[in-house]
Amino acid sequence: MYAASPVSSAAASGRLKVQINTSPYLSEIDFSPVDRLQGSQLSLDLVSLADLLRTSFVYPPHSIYREVKLAGTGFDPAQDLHDHPSYHYPFQSAMASLRPLAKTVDESELLKKYHHLLCHAVANATANMRAPWLFQSGGKDSTALAIALAEARPDTCCYTYLGGNEENEVPSARRVASKLGLRHEALVCDPARAYDRYLAILPRLPLLTADFAVLSYVDLVTEVRAQGGDGIIDGIGADEYCGAPLHAREHLLGLLARGIPLPSALFTSGVVSRSFKLCFALSTLQMHAFERYFPGSRFSDAEVDGLLGRKLSAGSRRRLALFRPDIDAAQSKEAVRRIALTIVESGQLAKGMYIAKAMSLRLAYPYCYEPLRDWVFHCVPDDHLIGPGGVNKVLMRNYIAQHFKQLPYVQSKGCFRFDLCCLASRRFDQVRDFAEQARDVMPGAPAWLDAHRAVLGNKYFASKFYLLAVVLPWLLGRMRGAKSQAE
Repeated sequence: MYAASPVSSAAASGRLKVQINTSPYLSEIDFSPVDRLQGSQLSLDLVSLADLLRTSFVYPPHSIYREVKLAGTGFDPAQDLHDHPSYHYPFQSAMASLRPLAKTVDESELLKKYHHLLCHAVANATANMRAPWLFQSGGKDSTALAIALAEARPDTCCYTYLGGNEENEVPSARRVASKLGLRHEALVCDPARAYDRYLAILPRLPLLTADFAVLSYVDLVTEVRAQGGDGIIDGIGADEYCGAPLHAREHLLGLLARGIPLPSALFTSGVVSRSFKLCFALSTLQMHAFERYFPGSRFSDAEVDGLLGRKLSAGSRRRLALFRPDIDAAQSKEAVRRIALTIVESGQLAKGMYIAKAMSLRLAYPYCYEPLRDWVFHCVPDDHLIGPGGVNKVLMRNYIAQHFKQLPYVQSKGCFRFDLCCLASRRFDQVRDFAEQARDVMPGAPAWLDAHRAVLGNKYFASKFYLLAVVLPWLLGRMRGAKSQAE
């Protein structure tokens, strides 16, 4: 890893330009240029606001401020990201040098090398942490990290979030930690508590993302800090170079995504309004196939334009053009999905970066370790990355199987969960008040909330409420000093 290298400059025309390197391979991200410029020097980018409502993140390299661009995955921090940005992701499978055939590689040696590199990755990532905490979902990525941490940082505490009754990963995570000799704790989601904690750190958040794990992340980070932890270990980052195979569900959603506008009344009528699956399927019909790779239920283009009181969704859609050369050059649907992962990563990684900064905690992504990435990309056989039937991360599965023969994640893939419907029920009036105060920026938000209050028991609508709950109070804290301006 290497030190952050932010770039801040003013063009000859006097237009303020700030660039920040947000690569997850950095040891630390320097947001001080944004801290110094809070206030009237910065203007809200309304197209980025449309991004957040349409996708839950801001399309890179943009940020919520017009003057601030972010050099994340696929972007060279030395280029001009304001006027001449270009994107290229070099870790597509087709770009790898010829990988060895499985029959030419000794399996035990392969697993030993993976363990060696993973231990180096966690040791390197946590070297400046006194009391590290692993956010342990109970799935493959965090389980593999826990195995390495047990050797390289046995003082790590594992932390699992129980966000709802859909998938309870606590037993799996607790079993892993117990066998490895690691301390384990669990936190049960309380949406009101998590939201209050989010509101409390808002003044210290440098930028804005609306990733669907923001509130659960804030909840966990607040607890870590209260218990004396000084560092967070996050298991994100391996998918992009290990592979992103499509399964039957993704193929079906891709076929359903046709870009067909539907009347909003269809979603709030009769049986449809009570069925999450029906609403999700109908909303997919309105999307273009590439954006359906992005997670969650989000606002349609028509809803975004209504919320913002002007046609901005088209500007958000146009931002995808920057990625078109790589998308068009992709040789498989898996390669297209891998590009989508690098884009959505901007929001998934941002939540950790922004929240850790706000809470003055260190943050580590051990899978974003160049020696590990490069070895996996060039030296691991193809069928150890993606196996028959689209099984992903075969090498990681085999690594885990050395220690654990049966884990719940094998039956059910899990992730951070959050009780969206409970949040909507317990914080509706508060968010409605935020919407009233933010009419200058989002004039249609009060009307949307009033029209959908009766259907917020459906997770489809509660997901959209979540986006407003995250975005509106952040805007209120900034709009008094910052100008609002579209591209």
